[in-house]
Amino acid sequence: MIYQSGKDWLDAPQKRVLFFGMSGLGKTYVSNILRDHGDWFHYSIDYRIGTRYMGEYIADNAKREAMKVPFLRDLLMSDSIYIGSNITFDNLTPVAAYLGKPGDPAKGGLPFGEFTRRQDQFRQAEIKALTDTSYFIERAEALYGYPHFICDTGGSICEWVDPEDSSDTILRSLANTTLMVWIKGDDAHTDELIRRFDKMPKPMSYQPAFLDRVWQEYLALFQLTEKQVDPDDFIRWTYAQALAHRQPRYEAMAKNWGVTVTADEIANVKTVEDFNKLIATALERD
Repeated sequence: MIYQSGKDWLDAPQKRVLFFGMSGLGKTYVSNILRDHGDWFHYSIDYRIGTRYMGEYIADNAKREAMKVPFLRDLLMSDSIYIGSNITFDNLTPVAAYLGKPGDPAKGGLPFGEFTRRQDQFRQAEIKALTDTSYFIERAEALYGYPHFICDTGGSICEWVDPEDSSDTILRSLANTTLMVWIKGDDAHTDELIRRFDKMPKPMSYQPAFLDRVWQEYLALFQLTEKQVDPDDFIRWTYAQALAHRQPRYEAMAKNWGVTVTADEIANVKTVEDFNKLIATALERD
């Protein structure tokens, strides 16, 4: 790790940290606190994905839908209107909407083949965005003069790496430039995440082998064809399994490549000073 002790962290003139873990446990919450302090550069992986690597996919998909409406088609064909996505750090809905959900097209579902194609596009985009981290560290300092850097990753980072492989290209690149910090939730947090997801299910990305397994299990369990699948019901049914699938992967990432803080500890962070003390503590106990 680039910081060997709590003292190393506290004394460092340039603090560089990367958060990983399930969405909803505080990664963006703390990133916003640090960014608002004024000398931290906030690099959002999901924002980078949506603006740099999937922006054209998202815009073209919206245009494709608009072309189905004669009035909008005429305006598009004459360059009279412009269609684009309004992605911000706090609004990543365009990315999720493009990913979509598999199942009955009458309920907004995608054919499974198209769904997996978009999943692969996202996987490639996230890997590229992650490997851009070192570039943004240099850019943040050279261009804007930010001494400190926070990388706010998506929940699916663990799907594209092998935390048990000491030569994993992505993890080596990240660990060589940032302190990797897992935000770990407990059973109560997991229950709350599931409750929130049941209330408002949103598309997410999956490891290909995991997705293929749960899709086939779902079809067999409920004796459905692809077009009979309720898209929201499928992703609700899958969500808890996805959490369980990711947990040991996050744990191995923290054990082999970084440190761990709890979601409760993150929730208690109100200032940059609180944050620095927490990271120093995590380094000492890990």
